[in-house]
Amino acid sequence: MLLRWELQGGVWRVLGGDGEQVTIGLFTCDAGEEMDRFTSADEQLLAVVNERSGSEDDLPD
Repeated sequence: MLLRWELQGGVWRVLGGDGEQVTIGLFTCDAGEEMDRFTSADEQLLAVVNERSGSEDDLPD
């Protein structure tokens, strides 16, 4: 869901987390209006946000 949002031009940001779960905000393409947010403990998602705090960060090599 997160990568699909980014590929469609949307912006996402980590809003909070405790190491076991993370809350992500999904924003419009101009990074203005928050459209949705979700909290997850998915290991793949946690791995992504350990490298990036949002879609505006550079992708890791």
